[in-house]
Amino acid sequence: MKAIIKNRFLILLMGLFVLGSCDDFLEEDLRDEITPDNFFTNDKEAELAVNGVYNLYHNNNLYRQRGLDNYYTSMADIQAASRDVNGSIHNYLVQEGTADGNGTWIQLYRVVNNTTEFITNIEGNENLSEDARDQRLGELLFLRALAYFHLTNLWGDVPFYTEQLPVLERSVLGRTPKAEIRSAMKSDLARAFDLLPSSYSGSSLGRATKWAAATLKAKYHLFDQEWELAKAECDIVIDQSPHSLLDNYADVFDQSDPDAQYNDEYIFVVDFEADLGSPLNTTRTDDYNPRIRDEPAGRNNDTIVDGVSGTKVQIFQDLLRSRSEDMTGYGWSVPLPEFALRENWQDGDLRYDATIVTEYLGWKLSFPYFRKNWNLDQETSLREDHPENFIVFRLADVYLMAAEAENEANGPDNAYAYVNKVRERAFEPDQPWSGMSQSQFREAMYDERKFELSAEGHRRMDLIRWGILLDVVKTVEHRAWNNPAANIQPYHVLLPIPQNQLELNPNLLESDPTNNGYR
Repeated sequence: MKAIIKNRFLILLMGLFVLGSCDDFLEEDLRDEITPDNFFTNDKEAELAVNGVYNLYHNNNLYRQRGLDNYYTSMADIQAASRDVNGSIHNYLVQEGTADGNGTWIQLYRVVNNTTEFITNIEGNENLSEDARDQRLGELLFLRALAYFHLTNLWGDVPFYTEQLPVLERSVLGRTPKAEIRSAMKSDLARAFDLLPSSYSGSSLGRATKWAAATLKAKYHLFDQEWELAKAECDIVIDQSPHSLLDNYADVFDQSDPDAQYNDEYIFVVDFEADLGSPLNTTRTDDYNPRIRDEPAGRNNDTIVDGVSGTKVQIFQDLLRSRSEDMTGYGWSVPLPEFALRENWQDGDLRYDATIVTEYLGWKLSFPYFRKNWNLDQETSLREDHPENFIVFRLADVYLMAAEAENEANGPDNAYAYVNKVRERAFEPDQPWSGMSQSQFREAMYDERKFELSAEGHRRMDLIRWGILLDVVKTVEHRAWNNPAANIQPYHVLLPIPQNQLELNPNLLESDPTNNGYR
């Protein structure tokens, strides 16, 4: 969101203000100078407050690095690391105090704390114009609902509040049933839809629109198997929004020009920008970029290319650098062997070449990589200083959700139109679905979402909500340093409440002494 990241001084001020409202040791000093009651005296101050909440999503524990990716893309059947790292997570060795998501928990509750406080102080605030008040409330309702979406996905029942509470009262809250939380968030998102604008332009690109609210609401309904309601929300986005599918699948992920990072398919993204430092840039791209120490295949072997002799890595890297490129990444997220094989994709699926790369510039690579998520450019996307936005919601996902919801509610007859719209651009020649039973359509959707949305943060939750996570993890081929099949248990569909949180608040165990089955 260009409006959020242009003025670093204002962001720093808001970052301190936002973080101050959730850390005891900051509250007293900071609030002697600035409080929500005296801060929101005009439209610009309310905008700055909301900008600060958007920036909370830039944290390493959420979208900037592998925070949410750890639990949404890892631990499934599409990707893992190119070496023996991140094993506690990928190998299902998570337990209280080990890879239990404590940093993600803390950051999501920072969002909850601050959105709740700001909603209270913006709603009914006569210092603000009606338009500004409505938009800021809509944005805050959406941003809070997104935080509770992640919290309930990862931990199920969690502490819940939507009104300002004293710190001491918040610190002893027990867990509220997931169904109650999600019901409240669906209501909030319906309200957000009415308050938010349809679109933005210029420096406001990246803010939540009414279509982002409808898409998140559709997600909630889909995850709760409320098929008709999910389908209705998807239809609103498909029929009424200005969003459209791009003609070329690869173009969806082309963010090579930092000044043209948005396209018509994006519904909501977390906006990052290089050259402004942490947390405004992203390092997530480094997880998908190769390490030159791994590449190319047979890298230390001598070779001769166009009369030039040297090791393969020397000649390969010289070629990259002649293009202002290099492989400076971490290699933490590479496709698993089965997903990387073209033969495991349907014949004619154009998404394969846009998604998977096994050789580059004519050189065979040691590992496959996700072309859709890498950027080797050394002029605009440097190591640990990348501008690529995180695509949270895009229209193809909405079409596939609509297809799934319609099939579950009424069978496949009227569901084909939705999935075939996505497949039109995916195949040459076109290969539309037809003639399936409801169960055949359901099982085909397992793969369709995998190939369309790979490495975008959907796969593991899809497997969980379909009830097939254990079967899939146990049967997919992993690399030698990983063996999640030996460790995965039924309770691994949720994380344990983090050990640090239990030590601070023993009431978190009152409703479930087993801590989601980990005790």
